[in-house]
Amino acid sequence: MFIDSHCHLNLLAEEEGGLETVITQAKNNSVDHILCIAIDKASCHEVISIAENHADITASVGIHPNVDQKESFTIDELVSLAQHDKVIAIGETGLDYFRSEGDLEWQRDRFRTHIEAGKQLRKPLIIHTREARDDTMDILEQEGAEQAGGIIHCFTENWDTAQRALDIGFYISLSGIVTFKNAVELQDVAKKLPLDRILIETDAPYLAPVPHRGKTNKPAFVKHVAEFLAELRGDTVENIAKATTANFHQLFPTTR
Repeated sequence: MFIDSHCHLNLLAEEEGGLETVITQAKNNSVDHILCIAIDKASCHEVISIAENHADITASVGIHPNVDQKESFTIDELVSLAQHDKVIAIGETGLDYFRSEGDLEWQRDRFRTHIEAGKQLRKPLIIHTREARDDTMDILEQEGAEQAGGIIHCFTENWDTAQRALDIGFYISLSGIVTFKNAVELQDVAKKLPLDRILIETDAPYLAPVPHRGKTNKPAFVKHVAEFLAELRGDTVENIAKATTANFHQLFPTTR
């Protein structure tokens, strides 16, 4: 019924009962598929291993923009790693000017490397952006990222940024942040988004939605994002679940 389009299962291994309990809890809450996202070289191998052992889990490989600039892939290295049949996306990648300081051209260069790998493989990009909305969208447009497609994950930007993403064929993924009382601008964007371009996610173990805010997030909680969106948009949970699941399979057809 639900798909968690972005989480970090490898970071939940120490939860009570272990990773298998976390996955079982997700299944018991109607989560049919989980996309497990890497943030650095080590986690690339971790998420692939998790995906190899679960039919309903896939992986994405890449380096998060805040990871030290010394850690990088060449285009060929990233393409080679991402050819694994359980890897369906490249990322997460993008720009983050909130946590990183100074001359960040290295961050932009690494972003371009990921985009090129996605284009070569025709595998969608998982985009992280924080306090870098204009540069993020400029680079996506300049580098022809529409040839790969992708997701602006954990979207917290304004409507203009959402429109630019939609214009290049990207999907917008909403996390537990949309359920927060102070997320007024984001909630307004969520109302306007076309239903056929919305995905839902947890970003677990981070950003647990209401009513679990402040706790460790888990894929099982993605239903709360769907429930909130249904109320916000005057829709049913069943329709939100059906649409976001169909959208995920449209972007990642091998997961059908």
